Amino acid sequence: MDALYTAVATATHGREGRAFTNDGRLDLELGIPKEMGGNGQGTNPEQLFAAGYSACFASALGRVGRQAKVDVSEAAVTAEVGIGKQGEGFGLAVTLRVELPDSVDAETGRKLIEQAHQVCPYSNATRGNIPVELVVE
Repeated sequence: MDALYTAVATATHGREGRAFTNDGRLDLELGIPKEMGGNGQGTNPEQLFAAGYSACFASALGRVGRQAKVDVSEAAVTAEVGIGKQGEGFGLAVTLRVELPDSVDAETGRKLIEQAHQVCPYSNATRGNIPVELVVE
């Protein structure tokens, strides 16, 4: 693969540190969620992954929608990223909830969502590694 763009980010002190990009556009404190024993202050990696995946999937959906000549520009994608024990370590699971415009019928919407799941870079990166559930809302 020839990269068209490369994002560069650095994290210090793990889940209780800071994350920032080399261009200075992102700079935030990280924190462990209360559910995992932290104080809930700061952003956690799962939130960042959810934000990236939902944005990327929405773009992929827009692309396949344009190719099919179906307007999905008002669609919303919500990514839920769960983390839990898996064997000796931890694993992730994702649910992508896609809210389509009323003008898109259920069958067409489902087909477009499945196509978006084939072209989205996050979907391609996670396929076979973590479970991803697609939900049409």
